[in-house]
Order: sequence, then C-alpha cells, then structure tokens
Amino acid sequence: MNNTTEILSNEELGNNNEPSQYNINESDFLYSQEVIKKMSDYFDEKVVGQKQLKFSLIASILADGHILIESVPGLAKTTAAKAISDAVDGKFARIQCTPDLLPADIIGTQIYNQATYKFETILGPVFANFVLLDEVNRSSAKTQSAMLEAMQEKQVTIGGQTYRMPEDIFIVIATQNPIEQEGTYPLSEAQTDRFLIKEVITYPTAAEEVEILKRIESEVLSEKTPPVLEIKDIDKVQDIVDMVYVDEAVKWYISSIVVASRRANQIPGFELGKYVRIGVSPRASIAFLKMAKAAALMQGRTYVTPDDVKLVRHQVLRHRIGLNYSAVADNISVEQVIDGIVNSVKTP
Repeated sequence: MNNTTEILSNEELGNNNEPSQYNINESDFLYSQEVIKKMSDYFDEKVVGQKQLKFSLIASILADGHILIESVPGLAKTTAAKAISDAVDGKFARIQCTPDLLPADIIGTQIYNQATYKFETILGPVFANFVLLDEVNRSSAKTQSAMLEAMQEKQVTIGGQTYRMPEDIFIVIATQNPIEQEGTYPLSEAQTDRFLIKEVITYPTAAEEVEILKRIESEVLSEKTPPVLEIKDIDKVQDIVDMVYVDEAVKWYISSIVVASRRANQIPGFELGKYVRIGVSPRASIAFLKMAKAAALMQGRTYVTPDDVKLVRHQVLRHRIGLNYSAVADNISVEQVIDGIVNSVKTP
C-alpha cells in the first residue's frame, strides 16, 4: 500500500530529541551473543529448516514470554519446542492435552494422607521452567482456564494456598492443530492474549525434506545431546534484553500501530479495514516492546529500530486482531490485514 496516514495526530505523536542511551556494556553484549548462538546451533542440530520458528522461540524466551505454535500435524512443533528447551539445563515438563484432562492434572491437587490424617498438596507438572502444552486446544475450557493464572500471574491456588511458579524462568510453549476440529475446544481470546506471540509453521522445502530423511536414516535426530546452557544464562540474557534501548519515537510508532488496529475502518484507502472486528489491547504494545528488544539483540544491536517492530508484527498481532465472518467468506488472512495496518502508519 502506497498511501500512508498518521493514525495519531501530531500532538499525540509528540516530539522527542533526547540523545540515544546505550546501557549494555561490551562484556554483557558479547555474553548475550554467545548464549543466542548456542541456542541457535542446538536448535539446528535437532530441527531441519524452520528458521522463522527458531527465531520466534528464541526471541520469546529472551523476552520472557509464552509462545503459541500452530500448524498441521507432522511439522515438528513438539520437536522444535523440546529442542529449544533441552538446550537449557532447566526443569522441563510435557503435558499432552486431551479432552479428559482435568485442571488438577496440570496445577496439582490435595491428597488425604491416611498415615498422618492430613491433606498434602501435590504440585502438578506446570511447576517447571519450560512447560510444553501439546495440542492445547484438545483440553477442555475448564482446563485451559486453569492455565490463565499460571501464565499471567505466575502462580496457582490450590486449596486456598498460593504457590509461585519458578522464580527464574517460567515459559509455556503451547502447540495446536488448526485443521482438526473434532474433540477440540478453541482457545478463548482471554487465553490467547496471554501468549506473547503466535507462530504459524509452514511446510518444509523439497531440499529440507531430503535432509530430514538423511538425518532419520543416520539416526542423528535421535541422538541425545547434553544441554549447552544453564537457567542462569537465560536469566542473565533476559536482564540484558531489558536494557536494550528503545527511542521515544519507536515507542510512539508501536503505539500508532496498536491504535491503528482499533481504528482500522477509519484508515483512508484501507479497504481491508472493514474486516476487522476488534483491535488489539495494550498487551500488544508490551509484546511489541519486548519482542523488538529481543529481535534487536539477536541481530547484534543494543538499540531497537522500526524495522525490528515490523519484523515481529505477524507474531505479535495475528492472535490478537479479531476478524469478522466477511473476512472468512472473502478469504482474507489476518496477515494481510496486519500488513495493511502497519503500512498505513508512518515509519519514524
């Protein structure tokens, strides 16, 4: 789209002439680059291709946010999630979601001990550094809701007692299959909004398919590889990501995109605006900020540019922008709408 419009007025956009600030020293920067490279190399050993998924997984972990992965069966969603978790020597838990899965199966429950005549609390598998929720849309709405408090507040309540998630790292990696609807329960908007980003996986190329066969034949993929990092490494890099500099103009750029999603039908010349049912919440702004910082550091920079914001636009917005039934009827994808909204906002 060639037409651009400032969704916010000049008064709203403001004017900032403050000099750039860089708070990351050289040793911390080099340390972060080493950690990122180790995670990337470990992923490449276990997964063929899927460069976009690798970027999203690493960025979401560095940004300390949960990630939702969607694709048809057989495209290594679980393998990729397990690989990036195995790279770090932390506590890992895998929960296979099924319609009969109960909230207590995830967060834990109280069990009566006949020997002591007391109730004892047994914590569930959610108390781990990395939690893989496999086929999350196969669990019931009641079970899905049990994860809301854990994901947002990083705590759960059992028998009136509050239990905190691991204080250092707590990341939920959820997968779902979009094509099979029998025995599934679509995630609510409140649930999907808890995920920092959503990544959609596509089919591998012919060359990547051949490489998969070669690795299967040589049993490379089945070899157990020891972790290359520790939890403290991820914890430290997350602190470094927080120090990545974001100029005021970039923050206003993020805000303009978010506001534009809420006024999509008012953007001059933007015909796809009529398909937007609901715009995004302030959580999208926060996700943009965190992901842009992680993306900048992964590209070897200690400051965020508008291109970093554009780079993560699909991951941040695709599960937050609500389209109406006309979009489905006219075969309009959410990515098309996102591109139109971002292109309508003037880049600083």
